[in-house]
Amino acid sequence: MTDPIEKPMDLALRLAEEAAAHGEAPIGAVIVENGRVLAAERNRMQAMGDPTAHAEMLAIRSALAARGTGRLDGCDLYVTLEPCAMCAGAIAHTRLRRVYFAAEDIKAGAVENGVRLFDQPSCHHRPEVIGGLSSARAQALLVAFFKSLR
Repeated sequence: MTDPIEKPMDLALRLAEEAAAHGEAPIGAVIVENGRVLAAERNRMQAMGDPTAHAEMLAIRSALAARGTGRLDGCDLYVTLEPCAMCAGAIAHTRLRRVYFAAEDIKAGAVENGVRLFDQPSCHHRPEVIGGLSSARAQALLVAFFKSLR
């Protein structure tokens, strides 16, 4: 039997592969509500000329539009890399219920590394965080992508 948590992460990983094929850092993000995909995005910073076009930010914007609200309470985010401070802030502000991430980001991550934004007293919402889903596959994508740039 397939674990239902793996399905959205598999989609996020396919989006990460697509991002890499387009010269973007291989990161994909999927937002799910009650088992239904609301948004599925990949990094598009190069294509959009926008340093805020992280997969998580694009997925959040798309999910908000799909819901027609300013919040994503009751929704879960699946992302292939631990969110940075910008994305973690957006996650808190939109009140996502859970964040599942694959590979941890020791350098720029802000959830379990770095500033640990959700643990700060100034953070008004702390989603449940589950890290390490499909981490080997996500890490391999990242290593291969950045190795190809050298």
